[in-house]
Amino acid sequence: MADSIPLNPVRKNSRRIPYYNSARLSRFSLEDELSNLDEMPLMMSEEGFENDESDYQTLPRARAGQRRGGLGWFLLGGWKLLCGSCCDCLAHVCWRKKELKARTVWLGCPEKCEEKFPKNAIKNQKYNVFTFVPGVLYQQFKFFLNLYFLVVACSQFVTSLKIGYLYTYWAPLGFVMAVTMVREAVDEVRRFQRDKEMNSQLYSKLTVRGKVQVKSSDIQVGDLVIVEKNQRIPADMIFLRTSEKTGACFIRTDQLDGETDWKLKVAVGCTQRLPAVGDLFSISAHVYAQKPQLDIHSFEGNFTRDDCEPQIHESLSIENTLWASTVVASGTVIGVVIYTGKETRSVLNTSFAQNKVGLLDLELNRLTKALFLAQVVLSVVMVALQGFVGPWFRNLFRFVVLFSYIIPISLRVNLDMGKSAYGWMITKDENIPGTVVRTSTIPEELGRLVYLLTDKTGTLTQNEMIFKRLHLGTVSYGTDTMDEIQSHIIQSYAQGPSQPSAGAAAGGATPSRKPQTSGPKIRKSVSSRIHEAVKAIALCHNVTPVYESHPGVNGETESAEADQDFSDDNRTYQASSPDEVALVRWTESVGLTLVNRDLTSLQLKTPSGQILSFHILQIFPFTSESKRMGIIVREESTGEISFYMKGADVAMATIVQYNDWLEEECGNMAREGLRTLVVAKKGLSEEQYQDFENRYNQAKLSIHDRSLKVAAVVESLEREMELLCLTGVEDQLQADVRPTLELLRNAGIKIWMLTGDKLETATCIAKSSHLVSRNQEIHVFRPVSNRGEAHLELNAFRRKHDCTLVVSGDSLEVCLRYYEHEFVELACQCPAVVCCRCSPTQKAQIVRLLQRHTANRTCAIGDGGNDVSMIQAADCGIGIEGKEGKQASLAADFSITQFRHIGRLLMVHGRNSYKRSAALGQFVMHRGMIISTMQGFLMVGYATIYTMFPVFSLVLDQDVKPEMALLYPELYKDLTKGRSLSFKTFLIWVLISVYQGGILMYGALVLFESEFVHVVAISFTALVLTELLMVALTIRTWHWLMVLAEFFSLGCYLASLAFLNEYFGIGRVSPGAFLDLTFITTWPFLWKVSAITLVSCLPLYILKYLKRKFSPPSYSKLST
Repeated sequence: MADSIPLNPVRKNSRRIPYYNSARLSRFSLEDELSNLDEMPLMMSEEGFENDESDYQTLPRARAGQRRGGLGWFLLGGWKLLCGSCCDCLAHVCWRKKELKARTVWLGCPEKCEEKFPKNAIKNQKYNVFTFVPGVLYQQFKFFLNLYFLVVACSQFVTSLKIGYLYTYWAPLGFVMAVTMVREAVDEVRRFQRDKEMNSQLYSKLTVRGKVQVKSSDIQVGDLVIVEKNQRIPADMIFLRTSEKTGACFIRTDQLDGETDWKLKVAVGCTQRLPAVGDLFSISAHVYAQKPQLDIHSFEGNFTRDDCEPQIHESLSIENTLWASTVVASGTVIGVVIYTGKETRSVLNTSFAQNKVGLLDLELNRLTKALFLAQVVLSVVMVALQGFVGPWFRNLFRFVVLFSYIIPISLRVNLDMGKSAYGWMITKDENIPGTVVRTSTIPEELGRLVYLLTDKTGTLTQNEMIFKRLHLGTVSYGTDTMDEIQSHIIQSYAQGPSQPSAGAAAGGATPSRKPQTSGPKIRKSVSSRIHEAVKAIALCHNVTPVYESHPGVNGETESAEADQDFSDDNRTYQASSPDEVALVRWTESVGLTLVNRDLTSLQLKTPSGQILSFHILQIFPFTSESKRMGIIVREESTGEISFYMKGADVAMATIVQYNDWLEEECGNMAREGLRTLVVAKKGLSEEQYQDFENRYNQAKLSIHDRSLKVAAVVESLEREMELLCLTGVEDQLQADVRPTLELLRNAGIKIWMLTGDKLETATCIAKSSHLVSRNQEIHVFRPVSNRGEAHLELNAFRRKHDCTLVVSGDSLEVCLRYYEHEFVELACQCPAVVCCRCSPTQKAQIVRLLQRHTANRTCAIGDGGNDVSMIQAADCGIGIEGKEGKQASLAADFSITQFRHIGRLLMVHGRNSYKRSAALGQFVMHRGMIISTMQGFLMVGYATIYTMFPVFSLVLDQDVKPEMALLYPELYKDLTKGRSLSFKTFLIWVLISVYQGGILMYGALVLFESEFVHVVAISFTALVLTELLMVALTIRTWHWLMVLAEFFSLGCYLASLAFLNEYFGIGRVSPGAFLDLTFITTWPFLWKVSAITLVSCLPLYILKYLKRKFSPPSYSKLST
């Protein structure tokens, strides 16, 4: 990969061992001691690192620390760091966070709570009445540009420093501040109104006296709250009762986790069985809840009823919770509040987005500092020419103020208006309909991107699963042979109600007595194996059928007799995973249909219309740690108990009986881009199940290490399971993903795909989407768990050239712990990187890693709630409105409807926004430098009405047509180099300004020596004409509004000559010496002004023509 990168050994002994905690060190210490790391040197720079693993973690900080110290460091920004750290310490002392604790909550008795809990009020406002003005002013004046204008404007209140009129300084600054404050105030009022609306929502609270209406903000911990269907849940609650007879309800969580699939929640059994709602106050019960935490997918607690002997204990898990900001989708629910306000899961997981500042704004800020330095030097020179006589300090400041228009305040006004114009153009582009600009301050960032970090599911793929393959070991079925499976299923169930089960399971209820021996000894027929596989897929899931014509799922109408409900065309399936829905839809297509499901039972309909009923004994949901889910059911007709399990091949390979085909076929399906699931079965006797149930219930009631104990009990059952089949589901690509990725790659943008999916599937999608080009090799980073293994694998990776890196989240974490700098340098040389099994926090960590180590601009694009942290961390965040909800879209800076729109967004709008702002910024500074010696009304008119419209019309300019930018994405590479606005281009504009300013002033004095009284009119006329010609010279593609702006500005100036003639003379010096209108109509005036204008502009035009002819820019080669 990079043979030129030198490597260096890592020493085992170091003085800075205690960087990591002892637990983390002990886990790796034994293997690290045995690893001969000196034989595996690894280093990226010539500096020798003679330290341990913590040095690589703290490398940037260590280097920064070495540079600190001294007056230079303090003046160049050290004061900011010192002030910031002092403020942080002060804030930490004043606003110490309250420690979060576990709690015991008594039902309906908030007064029994020992501690004071936060108020249940939603507050998204950035400021309050007292902090609004100081906060907005700080956000504006922390930039040098605005702070400079403030200091200069304030100086005009000092009589000895006053130069010109106050309005020439305060009017532009006041306008900018007023616009900013109005915009912030409008946003703040909108946030306040949204918060007030949410906090004022009324809910029914159960009390001893009956129902009472309370506001959402008045709900307390311990309150019993009733939430109706389609109503938002106001606080984190434990689910006690529901109007649904099944004892369960569905909730929609798209505003919490971005997933649009409904989630099934289960009421606490003890309270659901109570005869009436009022009985909740006749019992003495409490809930023990763990301390508030971030994880929305886990919860541990206990429900205890004290007023009976023996006490009733029920374990509480995530399925008994109702988190705030979710919505009840079926029935009416009653819950007891356990967390409010800032302690709810939704608020804890909310990260307030930082104010993003564009790279162009930072570059302009640096240029204004350079201009200020030049201004001070010029003032010192002027004072030196006077010989430092008299109050030279005052004179120095007067000169600084005199030259203040070198840095024009109209720069900020023009750029802000330009950004708004770019946002409007993006929104109105018919080629990318539905695009929304949510952050109008960074449109230029779209033209400076180097890294694009994208999610996979729902972003590159449609998140629409289609069942493609069923493999039974000896025979495989694809989409073209599904009719064979259907005929086998019809044949199996046509033999009678009991025979299929007997034929498939090899002997009726026999497996209940001898579960381990009946399967392997009998060679099953293909028909029976298909039947078992389809039956297992139809049973092992968390899918619930929902009938639109019957709101909610209720057991009264859905019985074996009510066959018309089961054949309803409005049936839809709800599940937390689209993979499971695809599997259940497939079983329906081959003849075995899921028609009803509640907490304890499940019904399937056979092709002949017979209903098979199963009693659900236990269910083990899928988790990212276990990578599998299981279910134990008892078939009511036979009494047979079966344990079904499905999961990833990595997790299932050690659970199923020995076979010689699973690994190979999983690889084959993964190469086709299919998501694979392994399905297995195990028969249980009644004694085996009772023993398991006792141990399982005991583990669920434990408070400490509950999840570990439960997992250990379940694992005791997961042994020697019979392998039934392997399924393959395809996630279809989004429209035009391949050409879009190729376009971005040709533009020089490096694409990193970050996904939570498994390595094989991520690799296949990378290939099928052409993220990896045909001639590129893929290097799969082997799993590493310690420093020695990371050393070996990084050295192996270093020898690769031009290959795509595929790495898992666990290996990435190990590499970043020990060799962050080295890993990032190697990975950044890859044309593409695929990170699989990434958590949301890891995605954001990778974004910050690239920002920290490369200093390039990053863009993150995603469609789900798990992509929000990545989108907010990136320099430019793009959200897609997809099947996973709008959470990513709302949190992003730009929102699009399809992934393919990103091509035009970057290549066309990104290019135009950056090029236009760069030209606009430099032109405004050029205008300010020319006029800096002229004060008074004319100066304000020149900077506004005389030249504002032509200069601002540059926001309509474009160097290449949109079609050309999309056809040749290589043009985008030039933008990332930042050549349109740099110190080189800035110095060129300074020289142009000095040349033109000198020609205009001295030309007017030389040619009009005899008419000195008219020198102001002469120089100003030449100046306005020069500026209009310079705009025309800069424009590359004319627009009718540009022509209109040129003639309008010229007309305004000519009108000024006629009606404001007192300003164009020197009447204040010599009374009565005003502009003579007849003079400006004479031929000498006209030809002399034309000559001055020609001398100031013609050489520049000739130079531009020669440069374009002998060293043309890349875009001009295409446009000719």
